[in-house]
Amino acid sequence: MSWHIFMFLKVLLLLLIASHHTWGQETQRPWYESLPAVAMDYKVHIDAGKEDCYFQYVAPGATFYVSFQVIRGGDGMAGFAVRHPNGQIVHPYQWQPSSEYSDQSSTGGYYSVCVDNQFSRFAGKLINMYLTVIKYDEWDKYAKEIEELQLNIHNFTSTIKNVEQNINGMLQYQAHSRSREARDYALLSDNNTYVQKWSLAQILVIMVTTTIQVYFVRKLFDIKSGTSSRSRI
Repeated sequence: MSWHIFMFLKVLLLLLIASHHTWGQETQRPWYESLPAVAMDYKVHIDAGKEDCYFQYVAPGATFYVSFQVIRGGDGMAGFAVRHPNGQIVHPYQWQPSSEYSDQSSTGGYYSVCVDNQFSRFAGKLINMYLTVIKYDEWDKYAKEIEELQLNIHNFTSTIKNVEQNINGMLQYQAHSRSREARDYALLSDNNTYVQKWSLAQILVIMVTTTIQVYFVRKLFDIKSGTSSRSRI
């Protein structure tokens, strides 16, 4: 009886160890690997005479795409290579300014993406790397869930159309408001200019009229003292 209990405890212990090991492996994966689609854009600097490799996990059945482009540095070219999870080089090294690779239905695993700058002895390179991993089966699941919630494509399109119409209406109203504001501002500017011109003209007329009046009034009281009269004896 004790032997059976010992074997039962041993098997239970082995199952716990295996489940803990599996759980530990699952928790080590990044959170974004469970998403239906992942897109990543990197800018990487590769020193002269160096090679850098990057690894991307792709779920079985997912679509994997990667593109490279030399942005700056040296002759504007670098070597690119992609290694399949099974160890086969599916995209061999080529010294060129840009390249791309896609796998429409991956068997799953970690792809190795390498950038080689060993042919350049003095100039470093700035590389732009774009990677996408898309699980179309996950998108199908989401589509089914949306259909269950009665949020079909027609309703979604109608909602987007209504939102677009409302946005266009707001943009048109803002454009009309800006045009009315510009028109009112132009009218105010014209009126201000008109008032200033006529005010200056009236001030000038008043000043000229006042000057002429003062001149003639002073003329009336002007006594000529040029002639002398004889005094009687």
